[in-house]
Amino acid sequence: MITTAPAEFRVVLPAGGRLLGLDVGTKTIGTALCDAGWSFASPASLIRRTKFTKDKAALAELIAAQQVKGLVIGLPLNLDGSDSPRTQSTRAFARNLDDMGLPILLWDERWSTVAVERTLIEQDFSRARRAGMIDNMAAAHILQAAVDALVNA
Repeated sequence: MITTAPAEFRVVLPAGGRLLGLDVGTKTIGTALCDAGWSFASPASLIRRTKFTKDKAALAELIAAQQVKGLVIGLPLNLDGSDSPRTQSTRAFARNLDDMGLPILLWDERWSTVAVERTLIEQDFSRARRAGMIDNMAAAHILQAAVDALVNA
């Protein structure tokens, strides 16, 4: 199941469970995990994109190791809420993960990278250090926003 509605996603996971957040880029996939009680999200490992089959295998390994019950994938909409070429690519990525048997929530990620970058700048991280952290931090930001909505759904 792939949905953009938190209430639909919540229904298929009545007992909660760990969630994996993804910030899908062209070169990397930022990942984040939340606890089974859906309280907090934290950055996980960065996956360097290669071929989709290898990317999917790396995700499957992480899912199995962390006993993940659902996926939250950042959906890069335009500022006006319309789809962009990246949005279509992310939707295709989600469809290609659908056969893993986990529910997938597509979450509006507008401003997530900007918010994370501002936070890292405020904390005085160098540009090089920010570049290595931003994708996973953005995944955590996306996942935390989704988890907050799920808890309140």
